[in-house]
Amino acid sequence: MKYRMYIDEVGNHDLESCHLANNRYLNLTAVIMNVNYVREVVHPVINSIKERYFGNHHDPDDPVVLHRKEILNHYPPFECLKDPEVRNNFNADFLRLVTDLDYVVISVFVDKQTHFQIYGQWANDPYHYCLEVLMERFILWLRGVGGTACGDIMAESRGGKEDLRLKNTYGRLYRNGTANIHHNNLATSLTSGKLKIKPKSANVAGLQFADLLAHPLYKYMIAEHERTVHMDNFGTKICDILKEKKIRKSPSGDMKGWGLKWLP
Repeated sequence: MKYRMYIDEVGNHDLESCHLANNRYLNLTAVIMNVNYVREVVHPVINSIKERYFGNHHDPDDPVVLHRKEILNHYPPFECLKDPEVRNNFNADFLRLVTDLDYVVISVFVDKQTHFQIYGQWANDPYHYCLEVLMERFILWLRGVGGTACGDIMAESRGGKEDLRLKNTYGRLYRNGTANIHHNNLATSLTSGKLKIKPKSANVAGLQFADLLAHPLYKYMIAEHERTVHMDNFGTKICDILKEKKIRKSPSGDMKGWGLKWLP
């Protein structure tokens, strides 16, 4: 059984800007799915939704790529969602996907300001810090599946230099192990010592799905961190499904530390 962990980023990864309110937090959300299941179920069902709502734009050689920001702002090719009835139908279909698809979610959130206050010049790169924590939980999840379960990791491209730094960080963790997991356990569970990085244009179903789940979880984790009221909106409906059915939990049902991790 081979699984893939698809990673999406929300927030700003620059540690130098952590004192700015809008740049204080970073969140990495990962969606874990069986690779065969992605090929046989997830990719076709997401394509069917694209055809249903954006068929006039969905060229097989230049496919529509689902991206949360463009969908919310009704940028082309998502202009049809300006129509309330169409938007409500699209949202209902998406909530069914969130409920019915078979996947596991892990989300890591770092308060960069607190991280820098604690560690100063020794503070780890926030993105790489989150990646290490995600890798650890992915390995532990794979070991919990048992048998011959193994997997690899895919992230969306962030640009040439950033991609190279991220690949180097992944390679170092794979070779040396993490703070909590020995290299041998990483090598046994991961099928590759190289991080897979794909651009948004690659039309990767898993990355698109992760993109649509990541921001609601980011807002939820900020509200939990700041002890503020959770907004009653579409994102909250997504989070309610994730918390009930999809986020990795302990045997006793705890999400914190298992599927939801606040750092530092």
